[in-house]
Amino acid sequence: MYIADPNRYNNMLYLRCGKSGLKLPAISLGFWHNFGDGDPFDNMRKIVQRAFDLGITYFDLANNYGPPPGAAEENFGRIFKLDLNPYRDEIIVATKAGYKMWEGPYGDWGSKKYLLASLDQSLKRMNLDYVDIFYSHRPDPETPIEETMEALYQAVHSGKALYAGISNYNPEQTKIAYSAAKQIGLKLIVNQVRYNMFARDVENGLFDTLNELGMGAVIYSPLAQGLLTDRYLDGIPEDSRVRKSGVFLKESDITPERIEKVKKLSEIAKRRGQTVSQLALSWILRNKVVASVIVGASKVSQIEDNVGCINNLEFSEEELKEIEEILK
Repeated sequence: MYIADPNRYNNMLYLRCGKSGLKLPAISLGFWHNFGDGDPFDNMRKIVQRAFDLGITYFDLANNYGPPPGAAEENFGRIFKLDLNPYRDEIIVATKAGYKMWEGPYGDWGSKKYLLASLDQSLKRMNLDYVDIFYSHRPDPETPIEETMEALYQAVHSGKALYAGISNYNPEQTKIAYSAAKQIGLKLIVNQVRYNMFARDVENGLFDTLNELGMGAVIYSPLAQGLLTDRYLDGIPEDSRVRKSGVFLKESDITPERIEKVKKLSEIAKRRGQTVSQLALSWILRNKVVASVIVGASKVSQIEDNVGCINNLEFSEEELKEIEEILK
């Protein structure tokens, strides 16, 4: 039987999510990749156990994570039942709905019918009574935002979710969603968005909007699908994500120019006593609106490396300038 490390909270940093009462670990574990039916279950289990032992209390899922869609939630449910059930009150489980899950007009986007049906399915797959955060995974251009917010309100007030969030909403969409939610007595606490050294769109107003509304940011794809690591510095490994799927990170993304930038960033990281992935994560966490950064992992050593970033979160002005010069 798995028994969690009694020292698991000693070295993790916990950050408040906006102006809510919820604190999240600086590093969270995402189930977007490596938790599908084609992945070894024993390896998934080891990754989750090690993550919790390192103080990672937030596990981030979505209805469509797999493959096939739903598989990540099912696998997490098995791991939860085997290992984490005694620790339910120490754990944040989040899931999302917004992408296609089943055929017909009710299996996609942001209607109340779809979101609430999806949440029920997610709870069944994970064998949970509730999730801690339920997200609208993307804005729906055809469903009134009021209806999507009503669905999140119903999820929270039925006890099937404790908090509500949005994901992939731009600044204007975030303001409209926040206002619609507030009018019916629902507080949105978080927007989960993509952000890394190579993808910085959210710096153009979104962080300011979240700060103004008292919402937190949870970041996904912080390492640009593995590009901001030392993994591709000497070519493309055969066991890499590019070779295995090539969907979210394509061979065409790994340009000589980007590799040169990663090599220069690696030099800064070495001076700081960090790996390049630790540097990339620390760089994101310097932003005070960020409550947590979601990392993926295909092996335990990656989780251990990523969590090490919190040992050096301070940057000098010179370092930040040097990083900006590289990223130009």
